[in-house]
Formats: sequence, structure tokens, C-alpha cells
Amino acid sequence: MEELDLREKGGVRNGVRQTSDERLFMQFLAFTGCVDIPQLCTALEAATFEGVLYEDLNDPQGVGLLTWSSQPAHFLDVVRPVLRREPFRALIPLPHYSMLGRTYALGHEPNLEDWLMHRARRSVTDPAWPWAVWYPLRRKGEFNTLTPEEQMPILREHGTIGHSFGAANMAQDVRLACFGLDRDDNDFVIGLIGKELFPLSTCVQAMRKTKQTSTYIEHMG
Repeated sequence: MEELDLREKGGVRNGVRQTSDERLFMQFLAFTGCVDIPQLCTALEAATFEGVLYEDLNDPQGVGLLTWSSQPAHFLDVVRPVLRREPFRALIPLPHYSMLGRTYALGHEPNLEDWLMHRARRSVTDPAWPWAVWYPLRRKGEFNTLTPEEQMPILREHGTIGHSFGAANMAQDVRLACFGLDRDDNDFVIGLIGKELFPLSTCVQAMRKTKQTSTYIEHMG
């Protein structure tokens, strides 16, 4: 039996294929019932972990907390105790909005370590890019039956749109794999980060027209 190789694999660098056993896990938790945002900020500033606190545009009392670590136990041992204390303890959790995913490589990344461990963190913590749209998605099983040659142009069409928004400085994307990590059995968690909200909505709209989204996506959001 062939030995399993679970390492992430990037592009060739200095004549050697890059590999890594490291990856970043990111968790998004949503709450409602918040009437004092500064109080939450004070608690997070005193915490020993990094994170981003979002205000929910669609819920006057809603907030979202994004945290990350290379070690999944971090969310249990470090983040959870803070959430069990005031002021977070007074909030109402919204577990149907919870998302957990991990960074992954596609095999052509020129700097694998930066891609896996640093790029996503840079994107979500940039104060000049305060807007974010986070959602999970699940592909239909039929996509997995396609050959790599059939999948490639479908993925390329999708990726080209994302690249164009990034090149225009309108959106940055965070793509996380979440196979087996959430209650709805989603495949990916997507985060679109921007300076303004409108380009993020437009990016989602443009991707709805691709073959991947229109034909092979079972569920989004």
C-alpha cells in the first residue's frame, strides 16, 4: 500500500518542489444580543490571541469573531475560555453561522509558506480593507467525478474572475477547505475582503454566471 502523503505541495522553488506540514485553521463565530461593541474590543485587546471582530450589517446587535491558529486545539484551549467569560458570555451564539476551515495549496504557489501561514492573516487584518463577506459552499458530487482535464477550465474560469478583482484592488479572497469540519458538510469557506462593500457583492454576482457556480454548486451560504 502506498504511504499517505498529507503534506501541502506548492510550486517548484530553487529547483525543488515546496512541501509543508503546516497550515492555518480559521474559525468564524457569530453572535447577537451585543449592545456594547467597545466592551468586546477591550476584552479582545486583553486576550492572548489574534482575531478580527466584525459588526453584522444585517443585525443591529450582531457581531462576528474570526480567529486563527496552526493548532486546532487553540480554539478550545485559548479562545473558548474568553468566550465563556463576560462580556462574550452575555451574547447569544448563532451556531448556524459558524465556519471552520484550513488553508490549502493547489500545487503552483511560488511561496508556499506565505500562502499557507501568512497571506490570509494579512488580508483579514488590513485596516484599509474593513468590509468582509464570509460564506460556506458545497459542490455537487458530480464535480468530483470529472477528470482533472475537465475540472481545469471550470476552475480557471472561476479563478480568472477572482484574479481580476484582486488585480483591480477591489477584493482579496480567503479560501479555506472545510471537509468534515462543519455540521452541514460543506467543502469550502470563502472570505471576500474589500475596501468597500459594493465590489464584493459584484464579485459574487459575476461568479454566479460561471459554469462551476451555475452547474456544480449544491449550496452556498
